[in-house]
Amino acid sequence: MNQFILSTLAFTGGVFLAVQGGLNAQLSVLLKHPLLGALVAFFGSAVFALLFVTLGVRTIPTWHQIREVPYYLWFAGGLFSLLGISLYYYTIPRLGVSTMISLGLSGQLAFAVIAGHFGWFGLPQEPINLQRLLGVLAMVTGIVLINWK
Repeated sequence: MNQFILSTLAFTGGVFLAVQGGLNAQLSVLLKHPLLGALVAFFGSAVFALLFVTLGVRTIPTWHQIREVPYYLWFAGGLFSLLGISLYYYTIPRLGVSTMISLGLSGQLAFAVIAGHFGWFGLPQEPINLQRLLGVLAMVTGIVLINWK
């Protein structure tokens, strides 16, 4: 897949995350707790994931492949998803969606640059260089401007 298509998909994913954050924050307010909103959202996600897997996955992992997965990978991502999403649902009604998303993106960006530099989680190494630092600075400047009151 070419870079333009991958970039478009990534941008679209960001739009979807902002939309779901806004919708599920409303749900959390109505249910009176961000964890309840997260539970409902994850249940809905599980239903859609099951549907898409049923329709789109042609091969399933073997028992041997399943046993090769480190135990923490079965739970750690879900835990961080729950914490991150619940914090989104808690802060969106209090900060507004653009403020929360921009601050959330700055946290993601800071961690991603560091994790990419060191190649954490088995991902490709992306060394920190002047170009990357200037990009981070430009995004942080934009985030500050978005949140300037």
